[in-house]
Parts: sequence; structure tokens; C-alpha cells
Amino acid sequence: MAPRQPTKSGKDKYTIILPTYNERKNLPIITWLLEKTFTEHKLDWELIIVDDASPDGTQEVAKQLITLYGANRIVLKPRAGKLGLGTAYVHGLQFATGNFVIIMDADFSHHPKFIADFIALQKTKDYDIVTGTRYAGNGGVYGWDFKRKLVSRGANLLASVVLRPNVSDLTGSFRLYKRKVLETVISQTESKGYTFQMEMMVRARGLGYSVAEVPISFVDRIYGDSKLGGDEIVEYAKGVFNLWLKV
Repeated sequence: MAPRQPTKSGKDKYTIILPTYNERKNLPIITWLLEKTFTEHKLDWELIIVDDASPDGTQEVAKQLITLYGANRIVLKPRAGKLGLGTAYVHGLQFATGNFVIIMDADFSHHPKFIADFIALQKTKDYDIVTGTRYAGNGGVYGWDFKRKLVSRGANLLASVVLRPNVSDLTGSFRLYKRKVLETVISQTESKGYTFQMEMMVRARGLGYSVAEVPISFVDRIYGDSKLGGDEIVEYAKGVFNLWLKV
């Protein structure tokens, strides 16, 4: 099959890259919310689902959504197994036709209603990146216990002190990028796990890209299990200091 071609019209188009693993229950609702958001604001969009061989039937649900919304809106690009978040975005980018790319989670921790705020803010000063923040303005975290909140706050504080990127939420994964900016930053990013989002932002700052933040309400996943464990925390700390040496 020939690769999908980027849009050449003068109108902005927004590609959402959605990595999934065992998101059969969440995928129909998040897709409906995305369609609702973009339709209400009269914006052109597409959703690229990058599924890592989910055993729960996520891909079958995605195929039903393609039938429902159309192949011009929903695109399924599966992979053979769990290969990491960073490579999921690289994979999805190959098939993106929008001039802007939105990355987010499929588990409702990132509500599509904030996308309109991202887009509106981006247009005010032609920002290269707009990122959601849980730790500025009226942003917040809901559904986490004290330990999880402490780990997240600590991770952001560590990176902020060591790397000074002037971004309040480095570990968040709800962001709007100019497509060309994302392609450049991701090509230089080495991390694949929990450190990935932090390194992406630090690399972007190092390259001189402009970044704006939108306060968001982050809600812990409704279905399924959190993917953060002790190994990811250790990896993150190592990643911060490796970046301090490199960037």
C-alpha cells in the first residue's frame, strides 16, 4: 500500500497519534469524544491508532470504528508487539497527513475537550509546541494516591532543577506539535520508556523551539492498569542525568 500523503491544502489538519495496548473498552469512547471536539470547532482531523498487538481485541474495535467514521478519519497501524512509546510515535508519524500532530493517551487521563484550548493558544503566537500541564494554573491530578503524586512531582522537580527547561510538566504526554517540529525532535530522542516525554521537551528547548502550556485536569485511567513501576522511576532518574551530560 502506498504511504499516505500529507495534506497540501492551506487549511490546518490535526493528526492524533494514539498508542494503544488493551484499550478495547476505552477506544470507542475516546474516539467519539475526539470526533465531537473537532466537529464542534469545525477542525479537520484524523486519528492514527498504533496498537501493539493487544490481546483484548483492541484492533477489532478499531476496525469497527473505521467502518463507522470512515478510513479518512480513523487509521489503524498495528505493530507486532510492545515496542515502546517513542517508537509508537515514530511509527504513527509515517502515516500522518496533518500539519499538526497531537499525542495523547487512550485511557481518558487526557480529555479531548482540552484540545481546543491547545489549538487556540498555539495560534496566538504560532507556538511550535503546546503541552498540557498538571502543575500550573488550575491544572490538577485526580485519582492518584499520595505516593504516585509524590513520584510525579519529584520527577518533574528533579528534571527542572537539573535541566532547567522552563516547563512545569515534563513527564506529561498530552501535547500538540507542529508536525515538522515533532519529526525533528523525535529523530534526536533516544529514550523509549518513562523518560521519553521528558527528553522530548528538553531536546525541543535545546533546539530553540517555542513552548506554551495549557493547564489540564489529569484523571487516572478508568479501565486497565497503570504502566508505571519502580523500574521506570529508576530509568527516569538515569535519563535526567544522561541528558544533563548531553544537552
